[in-house]
Formats: sequence, C-alpha cells, structure tokens
Amino acid sequence: MKELRAYQQSEAYKMCTEKIQEKKIKKEDSGSGLTNTLLNGHKGGDCDGFSTFDVPIFTEEFLDQNKAREAELRRLRKMNVAFEEQNAVLQRHTQNMSSARERLEQELALEEQRTLALQQQLQAVRQALTASFASLPVPGTGETPTLSTLDFYMARLHGAIERDPAQHEKLIVRIKEILAQVASEHL
Repeated sequence: MKELRAYQQSEAYKMCTEKIQEKKIKKEDSGSGLTNTLLNGHKGGDCDGFSTFDVPIFTEEFLDQNKAREAELRRLRKMNVAFEEQNAVLQRHTQNMSSARERLEQELALEEQRTLALQQQLQAVRQALTASFASLPVPGTGETPTLSTLDFYMARLHGAIERDPAQHEKLIVRIKEILAQVASEHL
C-alpha cells in the first residue's frame, strides 16, 4: 500500500493522470474508464516519456517484472562481489610483486657493489702482480708482464716451469717469494 501511495505522489503519476483526464474530456468516455485506468495502471502509449511505468502496477505482469529485476539485481550484486574479490586478489598480487621487485632491486644494487669491489680488488692484484713480476722474465723469451698481457705471461711462465721443474728451481723459489709478498700486501 505504501508503494501505491508513493507512486501516486510521483511526478510520473501526476503527468499520466493529467493526460488521461485530457483524453477523457476529448473522448467524453464514461467515468469507469478512468477508474479502471487508475486502479489497473495504463497501457502502452498513455505516457510517452515514461516507459518504465508501462506495466500496470500490482498485476501479475508487474510482479513478474519486479521479480525479474530483483533476480537481475542479485546477479549483478554477485558479479560485483566477485569482481571486488578478484580486484582484492590482484591488488595483493600487485603489492607482493612490487615488494619482491624492490627487494630484488636492493639485492641487485648490493651485488653490483660487491662486483665493483671485487673488480677493484682484482685490478689491484693484477697491478701488484705486474709490478712484482716485471723483474722476472719468462725463461727463454725474456718476456715481462704488462696489465694487458699478464694472463698470457702467467700461462707461459707456468708452462716453462712444468716442462722442466728441476732446471727452474731458483725461479720457483723466486715466484713463491713474490706471491707471498703480494698476498701479504693485497689480500
């Protein structure tokens, strides 16, 4: 009953009532036509601008349409809840990914610092080895190391010692002394 009163007080009801009364005056219909229209609602083109009120109120058709709208509304609410849950899961996943990215960036920065420190230490050792072995040429070639040829120099020196260790005992002792000195200074 409250719904009927609310509907009767609405602007749409008033406009429809006015149009119906105008038609009644024009057609000079009997009074029962207006009463039936007001009690049972109105049909199709009575109110052109208000298509949502085309279904007569408190009829089976109205109740069925209302049930259908309620069912659609429940379905949309369920979908909304599902989307909100999915959104929450995605937000948590995004936050987890963001924190993991930040953690990995910190680890990467730390590893870059370690790598830089190791490169600097390697460069210092290479310079120390180059300086220390500068007075010790490779037997048979007279080659001495430079920073760019240190690896090749060490390989040739190692090869010469391996070929005839007995002949190069003094060289081995000198190499051990140089390496001990470099180790004590730089490591």
